[in-house]
Amino acid sequence: MNVHLLNLGCVRNLVDSELMMGRLADSGCNIVSEAQDAEVIIVNTCSFIEAAITESIDTILELAKLKKSGNCRRLIVAGCLPERFGQDIAAALPEVDLFLGTGAFDAIAEVVTGDLKTPCLLPDPESAMLPIAHAPRMRTLPHLAYLKIAEGCGSHCTYCIIPKLRGKQRSRPIHDIVAEARILIDSGVKELILVAQESTNYGKDLSEKADISMLSDQIAQLSQDIRIRILYGHPESLDESFIRTVASHKNICSYYDVPIQHASSSVLKRMGRHYSQKDLYRIFENIRTWDPEAVLRTTVIVGFPGETDKDTDALIAFIKDIRFDHLGAFIYSDAEDLPSHRLKAHVPKQIAKRRHARVMKQQRAISLKNNEKYLGKVLTVLTEESPEPGVFIGRTAFQAPEVDGITYIHAENLNIGEFAQVKITDTLEYDLIGEIDE
Repeated sequence: MNVHLLNLGCVRNLVDSELMMGRLADSGCNIVSEAQDAEVIIVNTCSFIEAAITESIDTILELAKLKKSGNCRRLIVAGCLPERFGQDIAAALPEVDLFLGTGAFDAIAEVVTGDLKTPCLLPDPESAMLPIAHAPRMRTLPHLAYLKIAEGCGSHCTYCIIPKLRGKQRSRPIHDIVAEARILIDSGVKELILVAQESTNYGKDLSEKADISMLSDQIAQLSQDIRIRILYGHPESLDESFIRTVASHKNICSYYDVPIQHASSSVLKRMGRHYSQKDLYRIFENIRTWDPEAVLRTTVIVGFPGETDKDTDALIAFIKDIRFDHLGAFIYSDAEDLPSHRLKAHVPKQIAKRRHARVMKQQRAISLKNNEKYLGKVLTVLTEESPEPGVFIGRTAFQAPEVDGITYIHAENLNIGEFAQVKITDTLEYDLIGEIDE
């Protein structure tokens, strides 16, 4: 049976999709790259914010047309969209044959073969099996792999739906994660990216002693020929031990992804974030003290209920002070099932958009200036694609996939998925340009 799976949303979703494809291939299905060639189409959805919900629904409706014009006999929708809206989304999308919540991925083979006919399978998300080291997995890229170290989240930020979609935090045993890391490295992976909803909170829920510092240290010792990156840290759980661990290993990127969400203490309190602006200054000062080569990434939300112009000024002043290497800004996305929906003084969209523009204008100037320090330097770049003859695209240790800038390389012949030494000859607002260092 030909099956096509389309993944939407975050990289944690991507891991789920790769595991589903691995399970399907293991059961005898043929995974095809084109939807029109498939008898069964699966969409692994995201519903984190309004834009993601819209994208998921539009994608489902577009693929549903293949039930009339193509080979598709069954359309399956998995992941966060059915988990968030349950039977309501099933009623709203009669084009879909079956819905699977986030706790039902292990049933994907039975669903595809038709052995399971329940129209909407929504078990408790916390009943879902965590990834295991030797589970069959069909990875998207041979040179890069995301390693999910925990599922769910124990925080209750007022703007976030993740605990409802994924349940409370459940960390994988440290020995199993290290075993999977070894398998991935042996398969040829050059960059290993550790992910969780709050990666720096890893292990706090386990009975055995385990934390992100111990885990990072053990994985770093597996091979000196790979690059290790940790995404999705949290200001409340990012401690000095973790910073020193990162700084002590050359193969761990000195790349600190710490979504602060805001820098106004009053806004942070309404968000349910248990730290203040003063705490944030201390965290980033500690990072730069213990790891002078540190690259900083963050994300912020503007237009949160109750946010004032003064709050936005405080955020921009903080961004100027810290001078993040990478920053993503999002406009608050409201929904009735969020605690923040019940807060007073919602910000009109037009005002939120203006504040977003202010933040990004400031960040563009900072990013351009930060990039200039790389002019003339030779950097190690992981080569990932070649859009045209003589031009390659890759990433340095301080450029994470999808969310940061890229490095353009002028060269005649490079191996995709390998490291190259690149001399930087020009810089842009977010990207770098270079040539092979002879």
